[in-house]
Amino acid sequence: MSFDKSRKDSPAKDADREQSDTEEVVISINRCSKVVKGGRNFSFGALVVVGDHKGKVGFGYGKANEVSDAIRKGGEAARKNMVALPLAGHTIPHTVTAKYRGSKVLMRPASPGTGLIAGGAMRPVLGLGGVVDVLAKSLGSSNPANVVKATFRAIELLKTKEQILEKLGKI
Repeated sequence: MSFDKSRKDSPAKDADREQSDTEEVVISINRCSKVVKGGRNFSFGALVVVGDHKGKVGFGYGKANEVSDAIRKGGEAARKNMVALPLAGHTIPHTVTAKYRGSKVLMRPASPGTGLIAGGAMRPVLGLGGVVDVLAKSLGSSNPANVVKATFRAIELLKTKEQILEKLGKI
């Protein structure tokens, strides 16, 4: 067997290929200051959402002394925490409501051609997950971190028709 350098079997190249398939969106950047003897020290936190537009989406929060480092760390954390988003065509399978602390989200399936009707931090999460038609509403607190976490709780509650039938023992 001959060694072919053009093959992409190494884990590093697989990781590069996986990163090229995903898209990254920065939802919010928080600046924090610490007062020290010489003045103020600033640090940054970045909330990042990563998705492949095919039903996989994740979020991560990265903290660093530079904005670019915080975004990079947030993207790495988001890629590690990707979850599957069950889809029914181009929409979600059923209506779902979820809450995280002060934020509450409501998502409803929509007919083809409706579009992605969602606001705030929900929009990039659903868009990067591959949802094309959905009616979504964010209620309560508009804190981006809590809205994203509530959206992911709602995603965890989504089940496909096959999963529900299997649970009932019909399949």
